[in-house]
Amino acid sequence: MGVYNEFYAFKDNYNIGTDLISSIGRRYRRITARLNKDFWDTDSETAHSLYVGSYGRDTAAKGISDLDVGFRLPYDLYAKFDAYQVNGQSALLQSVRASLQKTYPTSNIGGDGQVVVIKFDDGVTFEILPYFDNKGGTWTYPDSNGGGSWKTCNPKAEIEAVHNRNLLVNRNLKPLCRMMRVWKDHNDVPMTGALIDTLAYQFIDTWSHKAQSYGYHDFMARDFLKYLYEQNESQQFWLMPGSGSRAYRTGVFWRKALTDYNIAVEACLLQTDSVAIERRAKWRSVFGPTFPV
Repeated sequence: MGVYNEFYAFKDNYNIGTDLISSIGRRYRRITARLNKDFWDTDSETAHSLYVGSYGRDTAAKGISDLDVGFRLPYDLYAKFDAYQVNGQSALLQSVRASLQKTYPTSNIGGDGQVVVIKFDDGVTFEILPYFDNKGGTWTYPDSNGGGSWKTCNPKAEIEAVHNRNLLVNRNLKPLCRMMRVWKDHNDVPMTGALIDTLAYQFIDTWSHKAQSYGYHDFMARDFLKYLYEQNESQQFWLMPGSGSRAYRTGVFWRKALTDYNIAVEACLLQTDSVAIERRAKWRSVFGPTFPV
């Protein structure tokens, strides 16, 4: 099995399985139907709802446990909760929580901070972000912290930016984001998915082999690890594509990137079939058991 086939098989391993996709879809439709019934007086399983976060950007990998969903509320509710003298944002979140408890009475549902969280018994968690549409595509959402306030975000712009760049680089961006999530999880690297996607988006725009395919994904992993360790160690945040929202640094990620870059350099020198076992062993030390034997 050559490099192309190894990384193609790796792709099959790190992509989310069809069973989990089906389970996520069923829960998404039930959540959406419940909220639509209570807030829009409709039985639609799809209206006013959108996957956001890594699943919405289509950069999530196998092992995902947190699903982010945005749900649009009627704008007249903004005036209602904004008029509260004390933390109308918390009251809004509690109203969404009360709605979801009708469908999931025995599930662990929390409603504070910025989202309503549903924790399922199989370890999958849905985080529901209620929001109001603004002109220009941004969303206004509640933040109950610190006495309550309204914040803005633009997940649709992030989804569109990642999608468009992925098409421009021969669909290499999303696989890069997914394989680096595998790297992060295997090595317990303190990086958020948002930061991985942001840096991958920036990196691949000028990567010299961006028009190639899976036969170059070993070089892509190697070069992106180098890009990670070359980041400014004092930088606290990077701007996400499309929205310009901040993706914050949550810990030191460049040291592990440097260690695994050196391993990746060695792996990329082992191109022939005669050293395939040694090559795959090195990639498994970088990515863990998700990489094919």
